Amino acid sequence: MNWFKKILNKKSPIPNSGIFYSNITKIIGYKPKNITLFETACTHRSLNKTTINGDALNYERLEFLGDAVLGLVIAAFLYKNAPKGDEGYLTQMRSKIVNRNFLNSIGKKLQLIKLVQSKAKVTNFGDNINGNLLEALIGAIYIDVGFTACEKFIFKNILIDFKDLEHLENKISSYKSLFIEYCQKNKHSFKFENCDDNGKDPVKHFCIKLYFNNVEIARGRATSKKKAEEKAAQRAYFALQNKM
Repeated sequence: MNWFKKILNKKSPIPNSGIFYSNITKIIGYKPKNITLFETACTHRSLNKTTINGDALNYERLEFLGDAVLGLVIAAFLYKNAPKGDEGYLTQMRSKIVNRNFLNSIGKKLQLIKLVQSKAKVTNFGDNINGNLLEALIGAIYIDVGFTACEKFIFKNILIDFKDLEHLENKISSYKSLFIEYCQKNKHSFKFENCDDNGKDPVKHFCIKLYFNNVEIARGRATSKKKAEEKAAQRAYFALQNKM
C-alpha cells in the first residue's frame, strides 16, 4: 500500500516542451518552474474554467497581484532615482509609467494576445487586454520565482525606456487632462460633444467634437467615448501647441 500512496502523491513533472512553454520562456527570460501559472495568466474568463474547489481559473487574480508588484517596483525605482522629488512628483511620475496605453503597448510588443485561451474572438477584445495580460504575467512570475525575477522583468521590458527621468517628466500621459488643465488655468471655455459616426466599421465607434472658446477645434473617433475624447484632445493639443 505504501508504494500506491507514493504514486498518488507523486507530483507530475513540469513539461519542458511545447509551443506555449517555448514562447513563455522567451518572453520571461527563464524556464518557468510551474507552467500552469502561466497558462492561467493567459486564460480568459470566457472559458469558465474552475479549480477542483470551484474557484474561477483565469488571469484576473494574477492581474490584480501583478498590478501591485508593478506598482511597488516602479515606486522603489522612482524613490531611488528621484531623491529630490516630493510625494506629488513621485505619484505623477508613477502614473505616467503605469499609464494604461503604455502598458498596452508593452503587452502588444510581447505579443501576449497570441497566447490567450478564450472562447471569444481575439478581434472582439479591446486594447486593454494587452496591459491586463502583462500584469497577469508579472503576477505569475512573482508566484513562480519571486520578487527579484519580477523586478528584472519589469526593468528589462518597462523601465528601460525611463532611465532618463527628464524624458519621463516631459511625457504626456493624458492629453485630455492637459487640455482641461490649460483651459481652466487660462479661463478658456471648452466642451466635448457627441457627433454622428458615419463609419462602416463592424465594431461600434464613437465620434467626439471638441470646442475651444465656442469654436470646433478638433474631432476624435475611437471604439469608446473615452478614447475618442482623448484623441480629440490630442489633436487640439497639437493645434494649440505653441500656446500650451
